Amino acid sequence: MSKYVVAIVGRPNVGKSTFFNRCVGAKQAIVDDAPGVTRDRLYRETDWAGENFLLIDTGGIIPNANEEMSAQVFDQVELAMNESDVIVFMVDGKSGLNGSDETVANLLRKTKKPIILAVNKIDTPPEELNASEFYKLGLGEPITLSAMRGTGGVGDLLDKVVEILRGDSAPNGKKAKRTKFEKAEAQELAEQEDDETRPLSVAIVGRPNVGKSSILNVLAGTKRTIVAPQPGTTRDAIDLTISHKGREITLVDTAGIRRKSKVDYGIEAFAVVRSLRAIDRSDVAVLVLDGTQEIADQDQKIGARIQDSGRAAVIVVNKWDMVENKSSRLMNEFIDRCHAELRMLSYAEVVFTSATSGQRVAKILEAVERAAEQSKKRIGTGLLNQVINEAVALVPPPSSKRGRRLKVYYTTQVSAAPPTFVLFVNDAKLMTKSYETYLERKVRESFGFTGTPLRIIMRAKKETK
Repeated sequence: MSKYVVAIVGRPNVGKSTFFNRCVGAKQAIVDDAPGVTRDRLYRETDWAGENFLLIDTGGIIPNANEEMSAQVFDQVELAMNESDVIVFMVDGKSGLNGSDETVANLLRKTKKPIILAVNKIDTPPEELNASEFYKLGLGEPITLSAMRGTGGVGDLLDKVVEILRGDSAPNGKKAKRTKFEKAEAQELAEQEDDETRPLSVAIVGRPNVGKSSILNVLAGTKRTIVAPQPGTTRDAIDLTISHKGREITLVDTAGIRRKSKVDYGIEAFAVVRSLRAIDRSDVAVLVLDGTQEIADQDQKIGARIQDSGRAAVIVVNKWDMVENKSSRLMNEFIDRCHAELRMLSYAEVVFTSATSGQRVAKILEAVERAAEQSKKRIGTGLLNQVINEAVALVPPPSSKRGRRLKVYYTTQVSAAPPTFVLFVNDAKLMTKSYETYLERKVRESFGFTGTPLRIIMRAKKETK
């Protein structure tokens, strides 16, 4: 983990997310001409001139905003400023200096953090003259650049960031201080990043407004993401690393995934794509359901995406506090319903929570760790073949229409995460889906594998005479 933190702040639509994407080398933050696209803090590690640092993209500051959403965005920006060692204050060189920039500059000065003034959208040399008016902000010499084109002073700005982080120089004599991340980085550099030491990646997914962000905030112990009653509040996939029983876990809060027919092309469509990608890069996917609603077709489609990705899974039934006449019997009935209607995730553990009260939310991490552990489990070939042979002897494979019967010679596990088995048989085409399901059930009965999908691959092997 990086030992330094750099925050990009400014009013809406000045190009903060474009600069963020330029620095991290990927389209991590959603960019759109409409102001106010970025709402939550978005963290990514990057490096420049041999120095690693954590870069934070923030929502646009709207001074003296009365709207609840704008106020929450400001709270997120304020948290980012407090966390940071250096602040990049970005302004719009095309539209010029305005009152909002001056108000934001006054807010930044109160942080007593090193501030770099970046004048963005300077696409041609003549436009550099536009930067002169920003001297009025009293934040030192502005650096002109074009984040969209990657031209101008992009490199100069990053050089200045590194200078300050190393303590060589800083505006107004302010120097960056090493943060709480320093010890973590030193420890990680001493250890090789393998399956045991790297953070466990957990994607929190589901339909809009089921409580994904609320769950993340409870797990984080802080108001990290914006929560609002209207669906679609979260747009970026938000990463947050926490510690649980000595193990680092990276939680990824994602945008709600609606049916494709209801998603307009643009910001929401890109957000949904990022949510689906978050599943693919996770170790465990947490599918959040609304306990007050029926399981929907979209829940099934998200479940199918998780299963197809090969990721371990946990099903979370949120808003359980709002369900009437709760009882252990009702809970068991709901579990049966989940496994029946989300058949593709029938292996997943079901956890009942209330993000509003925080009840049982901690159980999610326990289930996540169990699922991750099971997904990495390996079974010895001898023991595995014993179970498969007994299963075949108990229920012989069905014969084909031509009277040919499937023969299973031997089985071996070839990989984990997800556990993948190869069955060497006489003819792979003779394996029916129902018999494959039967063998999978027998493997699970013998070895567990709760929370993880299993992959079974058929390989034809010629019979020896």
